[in-house]
Amino acid sequence: MENLLHWFKLKSINGIGNLLFKRLLDKFQTPGQVFEADRNDLLEVDGISQRIVSLIKKNNLPDSYKREMDIISKKKYQVITYNDAAYPPLLKEIPDPPPYLYVLGNLEANTHKIAIVGSRNATRYGLDAAGHLGFGLASLDITVVSGMARGIDTSAHTGAITAMGKTIAVLGTGLERIYPAENRKLYYKIAENGAVVSEFPLMAEPDPHHFPARNRIISGLSLGTVVVEATKKSGSLITARLAAEQNREVFAVPGSINSFKSFGAHSLIKAGAKLVVSVGDIIEEFPFLQHQKIKDSTVKTDADLADLSSDERIVFDALGPYPVHIDELIRTSGHGAGLLSSILLRLELKGLINQQPGKLFVRA
Repeated sequence: MENLLHWFKLKSINGIGNLLFKRLLDKFQTPGQVFEADRNDLLEVDGISQRIVSLIKKNNLPDSYKREMDIISKKKYQVITYNDAAYPPLLKEIPDPPPYLYVLGNLEANTHKIAIVGSRNATRYGLDAAGHLGFGLASLDITVVSGMARGIDTSAHTGAITAMGKTIAVLGTGLERIYPAENRKLYYKIAENGAVVSEFPLMAEPDPHHFPARNRIISGLSLGTVVVEATKKSGSLITARLAAEQNREVFAVPGSINSFKSFGAHSLIKAGAKLVVSVGDIIEEFPFLQHQKIKDSTVKTDADLADLSSDERIVFDALGPYPVHIDELIRTSGHGAGLLSSILLRLELKGLINQQPGKLFVRA
């Protein structure tokens, strides 16, 4: 407990942000040694002023952090510091990693992770795409990272959970402030299937400046970031920019040329982001994930087709080498939109069909 209090004390000092905190750790290894350091040694750190040194020497801890310790103990939250083995190694590579993360669930530092982000006010197409990609990635044991916002984030998390895979939500609030409120059930589902994390104090409210800051953690945790629907000024574009600055892969899902909600994704594609229409487009960028790709693209035999249910076979037989719109499939199969979408998703995950932009489907 005392060791953790040192981390809280150092982070609470006015003027010590994430970048300066990391410089202090680079020189002194632990916050405890920072407090024990000589003034002249402290002043050798780039960005340290006499005022900050004086505050370090006062060694005070705000009462709010003492209350945090009580809540952490009572609710069994974890606090994973930069020096912990459980701290995600990819996150350590960014210029300003959070000194510690509050965690509910199991962060699993060494799993492969892909971020999916996008518009809060997404279209049905965008929600379907995010859910499908989340499901597909989680089915291949890849952890899906997002921000638990309305829209695309929620669909990505839900897709991963539906696949009984792992997902991580990075919050722009403290763990005690679930935002948006309607995602309370999802919050606990995510914690069961992965982790909810935040760098902000437990009681932190959803202040606007928190969300751009949390975006660097979403991209920093991940091998790459997929943008699904984003307007011209979307926060998702900030996440994509941060991913590029962190030397991570950037992907984008194409949308309608007539939709302003696809402007951001299309601008990323023009700038060099990889166009994504399937999970295979993502994992083929990472050689160490090629076994997942092989699993995803195995040629199907007659025996595989024989395993299809009667509903799946009707839909499969309605498809051919040329794309068919979902509305046409509803008409020819006689299935309602909800059931048909479920069948199409199952067929695609079996590698039998591919989805193309505009809700078009074709045999693989």
